[in-house]
Amino acid sequence: MFRPNLQNEDHRKAWEILQSVPEGQKSAFLVRAILAAERQKEWEATLRRVLREELKAVPSQPVEQPEEAIPQEMMGFLGSLLGEE
Repeated sequence: MFRPNLQNEDHRKAWEILQSVPEGQKSAFLVRAILAAERQKEWEATLRRVLREELKAVPSQPVEQPEEAIPQEMMGFLGSLLGEE
């Protein structure tokens, strides 16, 4: 038997959804919901496994960032801060 803790928001939402199911269909609804949740977990685990396997096959190389030159104006500013003018 499902005994929700109505102080818990998730329980309260689940209770409201269950109350909207017509009488006589609540057990079937709960069975479908539980099985759907388990199928989702299985799909997520499968997807994670496939992604891990596929990522192993992808060569990973660091992306080189183009080196940007420091503008002369900035160098002059830094020099003035250091008292090098």
